[in-house]
Amino acid sequence: MDGDARQPGLEENFRRLEEIVARLEDDSLPLEEAFCAYSQGMAVLKQCNDQIDRVEKQVLKLGEEGRLEDFGDGDIGV
Repeated sequence: MDGDARQPGLEENFRRLEEIVARLEDDSLPLEEAFCAYSQGMAVLKQCNDQIDRVEKQVLKLGEEGRLEDFGDGDIGV
């Protein structure tokens, strides 16, 4: 497996977001760099949302007969 193709995990993305927010809170950050950091943060946030959506779809529910069943795409009304 190619190491460059690996997607960062949710925890790693949260850590990246914290770093980006810390940079944005620095009053001495030039406007262009702040905009770049904001854009990076929005991209990382989208990755987090996509990862959370995938996890939610994998969550199991207990069926009427006591068996575990995967959530179907139509079961979640979002």
